[in-house]
Amino acid sequence: MEFTIKNARMLDGAIVDVEIANGLIKNIGSGLNNGEILDAEKNLLIPGLVDLHTHLREPGREDSETVATGSAAAAKGGFTAISAMANTFPVADTAGVVEQVYRLGKEAGLCDVFPIGAVTQGLNGNKLAELGAMANSKAQVRIFSDDGKCVSDPLLMRRALEYVKTFNGIIAQHAQEPALTVGSQMNEGIVSSKLGLAGWPAVAEEAIIARDILLAEHVGSRLHICHLTTAGGVDLVRFAKARGIQVTAEVTPHHLLLTDDLVSNYDPVFKVNPPLRTQSDVIALRKGLADGTIDIVGTDHAPHPTEDKDCEWQSAAFGMVGLETALSVVVKSMIDTKLMDWQTLVNRMSIAPAKIAGYSKHGQDVAKGSSANLTIVDTSANWIVDRNTLASKSKNTPFQGMTLPAQVLHTFLNGELVLRDSKIIKSGIGGSN
Repeated sequence: MEFTIKNARMLDGAIVDVEIANGLIKNIGSGLNNGEILDAEKNLLIPGLVDLHTHLREPGREDSETVATGSAAAAKGGFTAISAMANTFPVADTAGVVEQVYRLGKEAGLCDVFPIGAVTQGLNGNKLAELGAMANSKAQVRIFSDDGKCVSDPLLMRRALEYVKTFNGIIAQHAQEPALTVGSQMNEGIVSSKLGLAGWPAVAEEAIIARDILLAEHVGSRLHICHLTTAGGVDLVRFAKARGIQVTAEVTPHHLLLTDDLVSNYDPVFKVNPPLRTQSDVIALRKGLADGTIDIVGTDHAPHPTEDKDCEWQSAAFGMVGLETALSVVVKSMIDTKLMDWQTLVNRMSIAPAKIAGYSKHGQDVAKGSSANLTIVDTSANWIVDRNTLASKSKNTPFQGMTLPAQVLHTFLNGELVLRDSKIIKSGIGGSN
């Protein structure tokens, strides 16, 4: 299959034509016209986005999301690679389950789906899962996480770090000390006191981050901190990097923009774990992402069906969908505020996550010979979030009705156009949204 993208704007401002053949960028220049033509109309061409933190729910909770619908949401958001978390039913703690998720991703064909394996059997925190078998499976798992739950046992965490070191794997930790968060419903602070909701204190996150940084240093292994939310957590990661410890960290788009004040109306769409924090935390997270202390943006896309969110606060599930709004929220939080330019955004949302995970065909510069995993963005557009048009099977977006900047127009996966004019075009997958 050959394709030519006409009039694409590069990050340096140059307007070029890009010829694609056999899944690669064959040529970059002017006057190119081979194969099918797509006029980019001087919109920005960037490497496809990469997410290291996605919940696809399949197998077991197909009422929330499937690999196919989640892949469609990813393509609409400009992602060409996503990493499927292990908290499915059954849990992705064996080679068989991760291979199933990997196969379903290939069948959907809208983005590359890389399964994340569980650290412990059944996410129960008692015994290590089959880490080696998952690493040697067809899915070639290299990231392991009990996300949704913390690996709270320090000895078990040490053993996991030691095990994955043998094949250069990563343990991605959901940093939440369970003894400090029993029954917690939102950030512990002024708002939780006013509302009478049990608080989730910042120290519960920071205590685990501090412990695991020291364990990673002791073992000499790779640690990734999931969904960092506190100013103190940013300081701890900064400390670790100054010591040369192999620690990386992510922040979600919603933690870059939303605060715990939004919980005041008890709308469960704002219920998430870890919780929305204070404005001072948001400022620290933005600064950390801008200066590279926080390496990447991870969506923590967490779909739930209506009945799990449209209920009283304390009964509602934790989580928000985020694949389709991620790029725009980061633009609003970081570029519109002059904290970051587009080159840095591409690093945090494509190049760096691909490098951390070892996704060799993703996060490459737009250059001759690179893989044609590409996204075209109208950086001047504004669009209104409408949950009814989301490709995700679940509609629990906290950005409903919000006007956001920058719209993803087209997405190429391995040289194939899967999103055209913001619509999924691959037959039978993801509808026409």
